[in-house]
Amino acid sequence: MHIRFDVPADPAYPGQVAAALSRVRLRRFGYIGAVLAVVGVIGLAVSSASTSGDRFSSLWLAMLVGGLLSMLYSPWVRWRARRRSDRYAVEGGYDISDDNIMMRSGSESGGIAWDGVTRVTETGDFWIVYVGRMPATVIPRRLMSAEDDETLRAFMTGRGLLSAR
Repeated sequence: MHIRFDVPADPAYPGQVAAALSRVRLRRFGYIGAVLAVVGVIGLAVSSASTSGDRFSSLWLAMLVGGLLSMLYSPWVRWRARRRSDRYAVEGGYDISDDNIMMRSGSESGGIAWDGVTRVTETGDFWIVYVGRMPATVIPRRLMSAEDDETLRAFMTGRGLLSAR
């Protein structure tokens, strides 16, 4: 297998990559925030019904506010990443073989060996490549030809990195 494609210098592309990676990395803040907010609301409801709950109401309010802020953290980070990354738009490309994924962006290049990849997840326009438990890079599916997309899908499925459709 040998797949090669270019990435144009699109100002929106770096923001899309940053949003895809941060969505995966920051998902837990939404879950933690939802739990804190629910516990805070329940605590406020119980303390307002009780006569001795005045001293604990600030604790429940702090949990509620902390939960809401935690849920808003991920969208805020994605918004900032999109806003700041438009100046990073440079031409690049991918060269994917049976051995590794080589990425080029401007004058920088790097690669990931398939032996180090633990799994690949699929999101709308990207495949997110994990090394260990961390998302390491993305492969932009919309920039590939349909044949290359299917070839790479079959390769990753055959290696057990991507679940079959």
